[in-house]
Amino acid sequence: MVSRIFRNFNLENRVHHEISKQRPQPAPHHQVNVPPEAEIGPEVPEVTDAIHKKNAPLLSLLKSVYVESKDPETESLKHAEQKEEERRPLRYRLPGGDPYGLVDITDVPKGKLSIVEALRALASHKRDPQTWTPEKIAREYSLNVKDMKAHLKFFIPFEVKIIPPKMDNVKQLKGS
Repeated sequence: MVSRIFRNFNLENRVHHEISKQRPQPAPHHQVNVPPEAEIGPEVPEVTDAIHKKNAPLLSLLKSVYVESKDPETESLKHAEQKEEERRPLRYRLPGGDPYGLVDITDVPKGKLSIVEALRALASHKRDPQTWTPEKIAREYSLNVKDMKAHLKFFIPFEVKIIPPKMDNVKQLKGS
């Protein structure tokens, strides 16, 4: 409270004193000496002729320059195309006619599965995990063992759990 009294003491006089002070003059701008050629506009014919005239020495130097560039994206696409060339035939197909076009597929790139193969592999592992180990499934379908272990851990095909309702204290609505 005491500090506020000293802080606000004679506040108006101090403010008026600061406002009435003369501000310092800003430093003068640096004068730029503009050459007289720069002041000439495009209307002068000598300047326009000099601009459009061919310069033979510069043209010969430009022709001697050879630039070779490589795009890293196209190189990665080439590697991807080479990987896609390694294909394996399908092991399982959908029976009968297929309206979704899955029957037309005859082979799959190595390291990938079709939907039918994935479901069959997951179901066979679920039925008999000792026979269908992740290593065996990965070897059979040309997959990575680490990826196959992750698929078997996180994807569970068609597991239906039915929880029976508790019949104790269940209130039912009676029809009229």
